[in-house]
Parts: sequence; C-alpha cells; structure tokens
Amino acid sequence: MEITQIRNATILVEYAGKKFLIDPMLAHKGAFPPFPNSLRQDQKNPLVSLPLSIDSIIQDIDAVIVTHLHLDHWDDAAKEALPKKIKVFSQNEEDAEAIQRAGFENVEVLTNETVFEGIQLVKTKGEHGRGEVLKMAGLVCGVVFNHESEQPLYVAGDTVWYEEVGNTIDNHKPEVIVVNAGDNQFLEGGSLVMGKEDVHEVYKAASNAKIIAVHMEAVNHWTLSREELINFCHEKGMETNVFVPNDGDSYTF
Repeated sequence: MEITQIRNATILVEYAGKKFLIDPMLAHKGAFPPFPNSLRQDQKNPLVSLPLSIDSIIQDIDAVIVTHLHLDHWDDAAKEALPKKIKVFSQNEEDAEAIQRAGFENVEVLTNETVFEGIQLVKTKGEHGRGEVLKMAGLVCGVVFNHESEQPLYVAGDTVWYEEVGNTIDNHKPEVIVVNAGDNQFLEGGSLVMGKEDVHEVYKAASNAKIIAVHMEAVNHWTLSREELINFCHEKGMETNVFVPNDGDSYTF
C-alpha cells in the first residue's frame, strides 16, 4: 500500500491495486472563514495550500470515502472537482442523501461487510470529542481496509482515543493506522480529535503497527503542532513507529 498525506484529513490510499481519496478538502488556501469560537480568528481556512494540483490529486481515483460532512473533510471544491459518477462511500444514509443532492450518482453507505473491487471495507466507530461537545460535533466513522495481498489498514477518522478505538485494534489487528492528531479544539469543550496522549494510547494498543498522524496545522482550531508531536514521540520512545508527515509526503508499506 501507499499512503500520501495531502492536507488535513485528506489522504490518498493506494491499496490492493485501487486508489481511494479520503475526506477531500480541496479548497484553495484561505477560501472559507475560520471555525468560530476557537484560536486564530484572524486566519482563514484552509491555512495552507494544497501540495499538489487538484487534477493530480483526483487523477485515476477509484473511490472516495467521506467519513463525515464537516467542511474540512468534504468541501465545495471537492464536490465540484470530482466526477459525479465516481463511487463515494458515506457513513450513513443521511450523509449519503446529502452527497447525492450534490449530484453524485454512485453513493453507498459503509457497513461492516462492504466489499469494493475485492477489498473489504469495514466501517468503524468514532467519537468526535468527549462529553458535551459530542452533541455538537455529530456522528463520524473510520474504516478498516482488508485484502489478502495487503496488510490490514485502519483509518480512524475524526475520533479521540476511547474504548471502541481499542476494540477496533484488538479485533482487526491493523499493521498500519492513520490517526487524525491535531488535537483540534474550540475555546471550551476539549479535544475534538486525538492529541499526543491519544496517539500514545494507540501506540500502546498496537505497538508493532506503523502509525501515521495527519489532520495537523491545516485549519485554524488546531492545537498540536507536528514539531510538538515529534518531540513527544521521542520522549515516549515511539519515534520509529509514529510518522508525522508534511503535506505531500508518501509512505509505502
């Protein structure tokens, strides 16, 4: 498999001969306002430019996976750029209907038994924060990829560490894990996605896996920098297992 970090949660996954685009935020730098009630109200989102052209990002894509419909995972630029006949997977019927209203004709809801071109796609649970902020953040999912020719891959999505993430690791034994680890927050309510301690929990649960930390420094409410996470990984002795890519970096496993 090859995993390319595009920007924020947007990644390209080449797996068992197929190419997946996950959570496409393809807008130009500064295209929409900052998320309210959070840091950096003087900076528009996305905070950084795409590392590649949109045409090259979407070239030869076989399917798109949208873990939820927040603007930094599924934006107007993606809706406009992607061909309307492309296969799109969503987390539930409500999201599928919204994607269909945007003109997409081939939308399927992920389940525990989804198969695409011989690749098993297992929808996984996530919690987009803890406590009261969950009600505002809404539903999200992740996905596990399985194929006889590849190592199991777990893309956790917008979730903090909690029991179900551990259960997914125990049940599927992924050898590669992608976590959203910018510790994004509003001014109150706590973490919306993983922070460094959450990444450490993932590492402890899957100490032999390769862990890729994305969703960093791209939208205004991030609180954990790449540099801080890299330093933390060295402190905890997990630097050989945890990768913190810059936008445009690729890994082959």
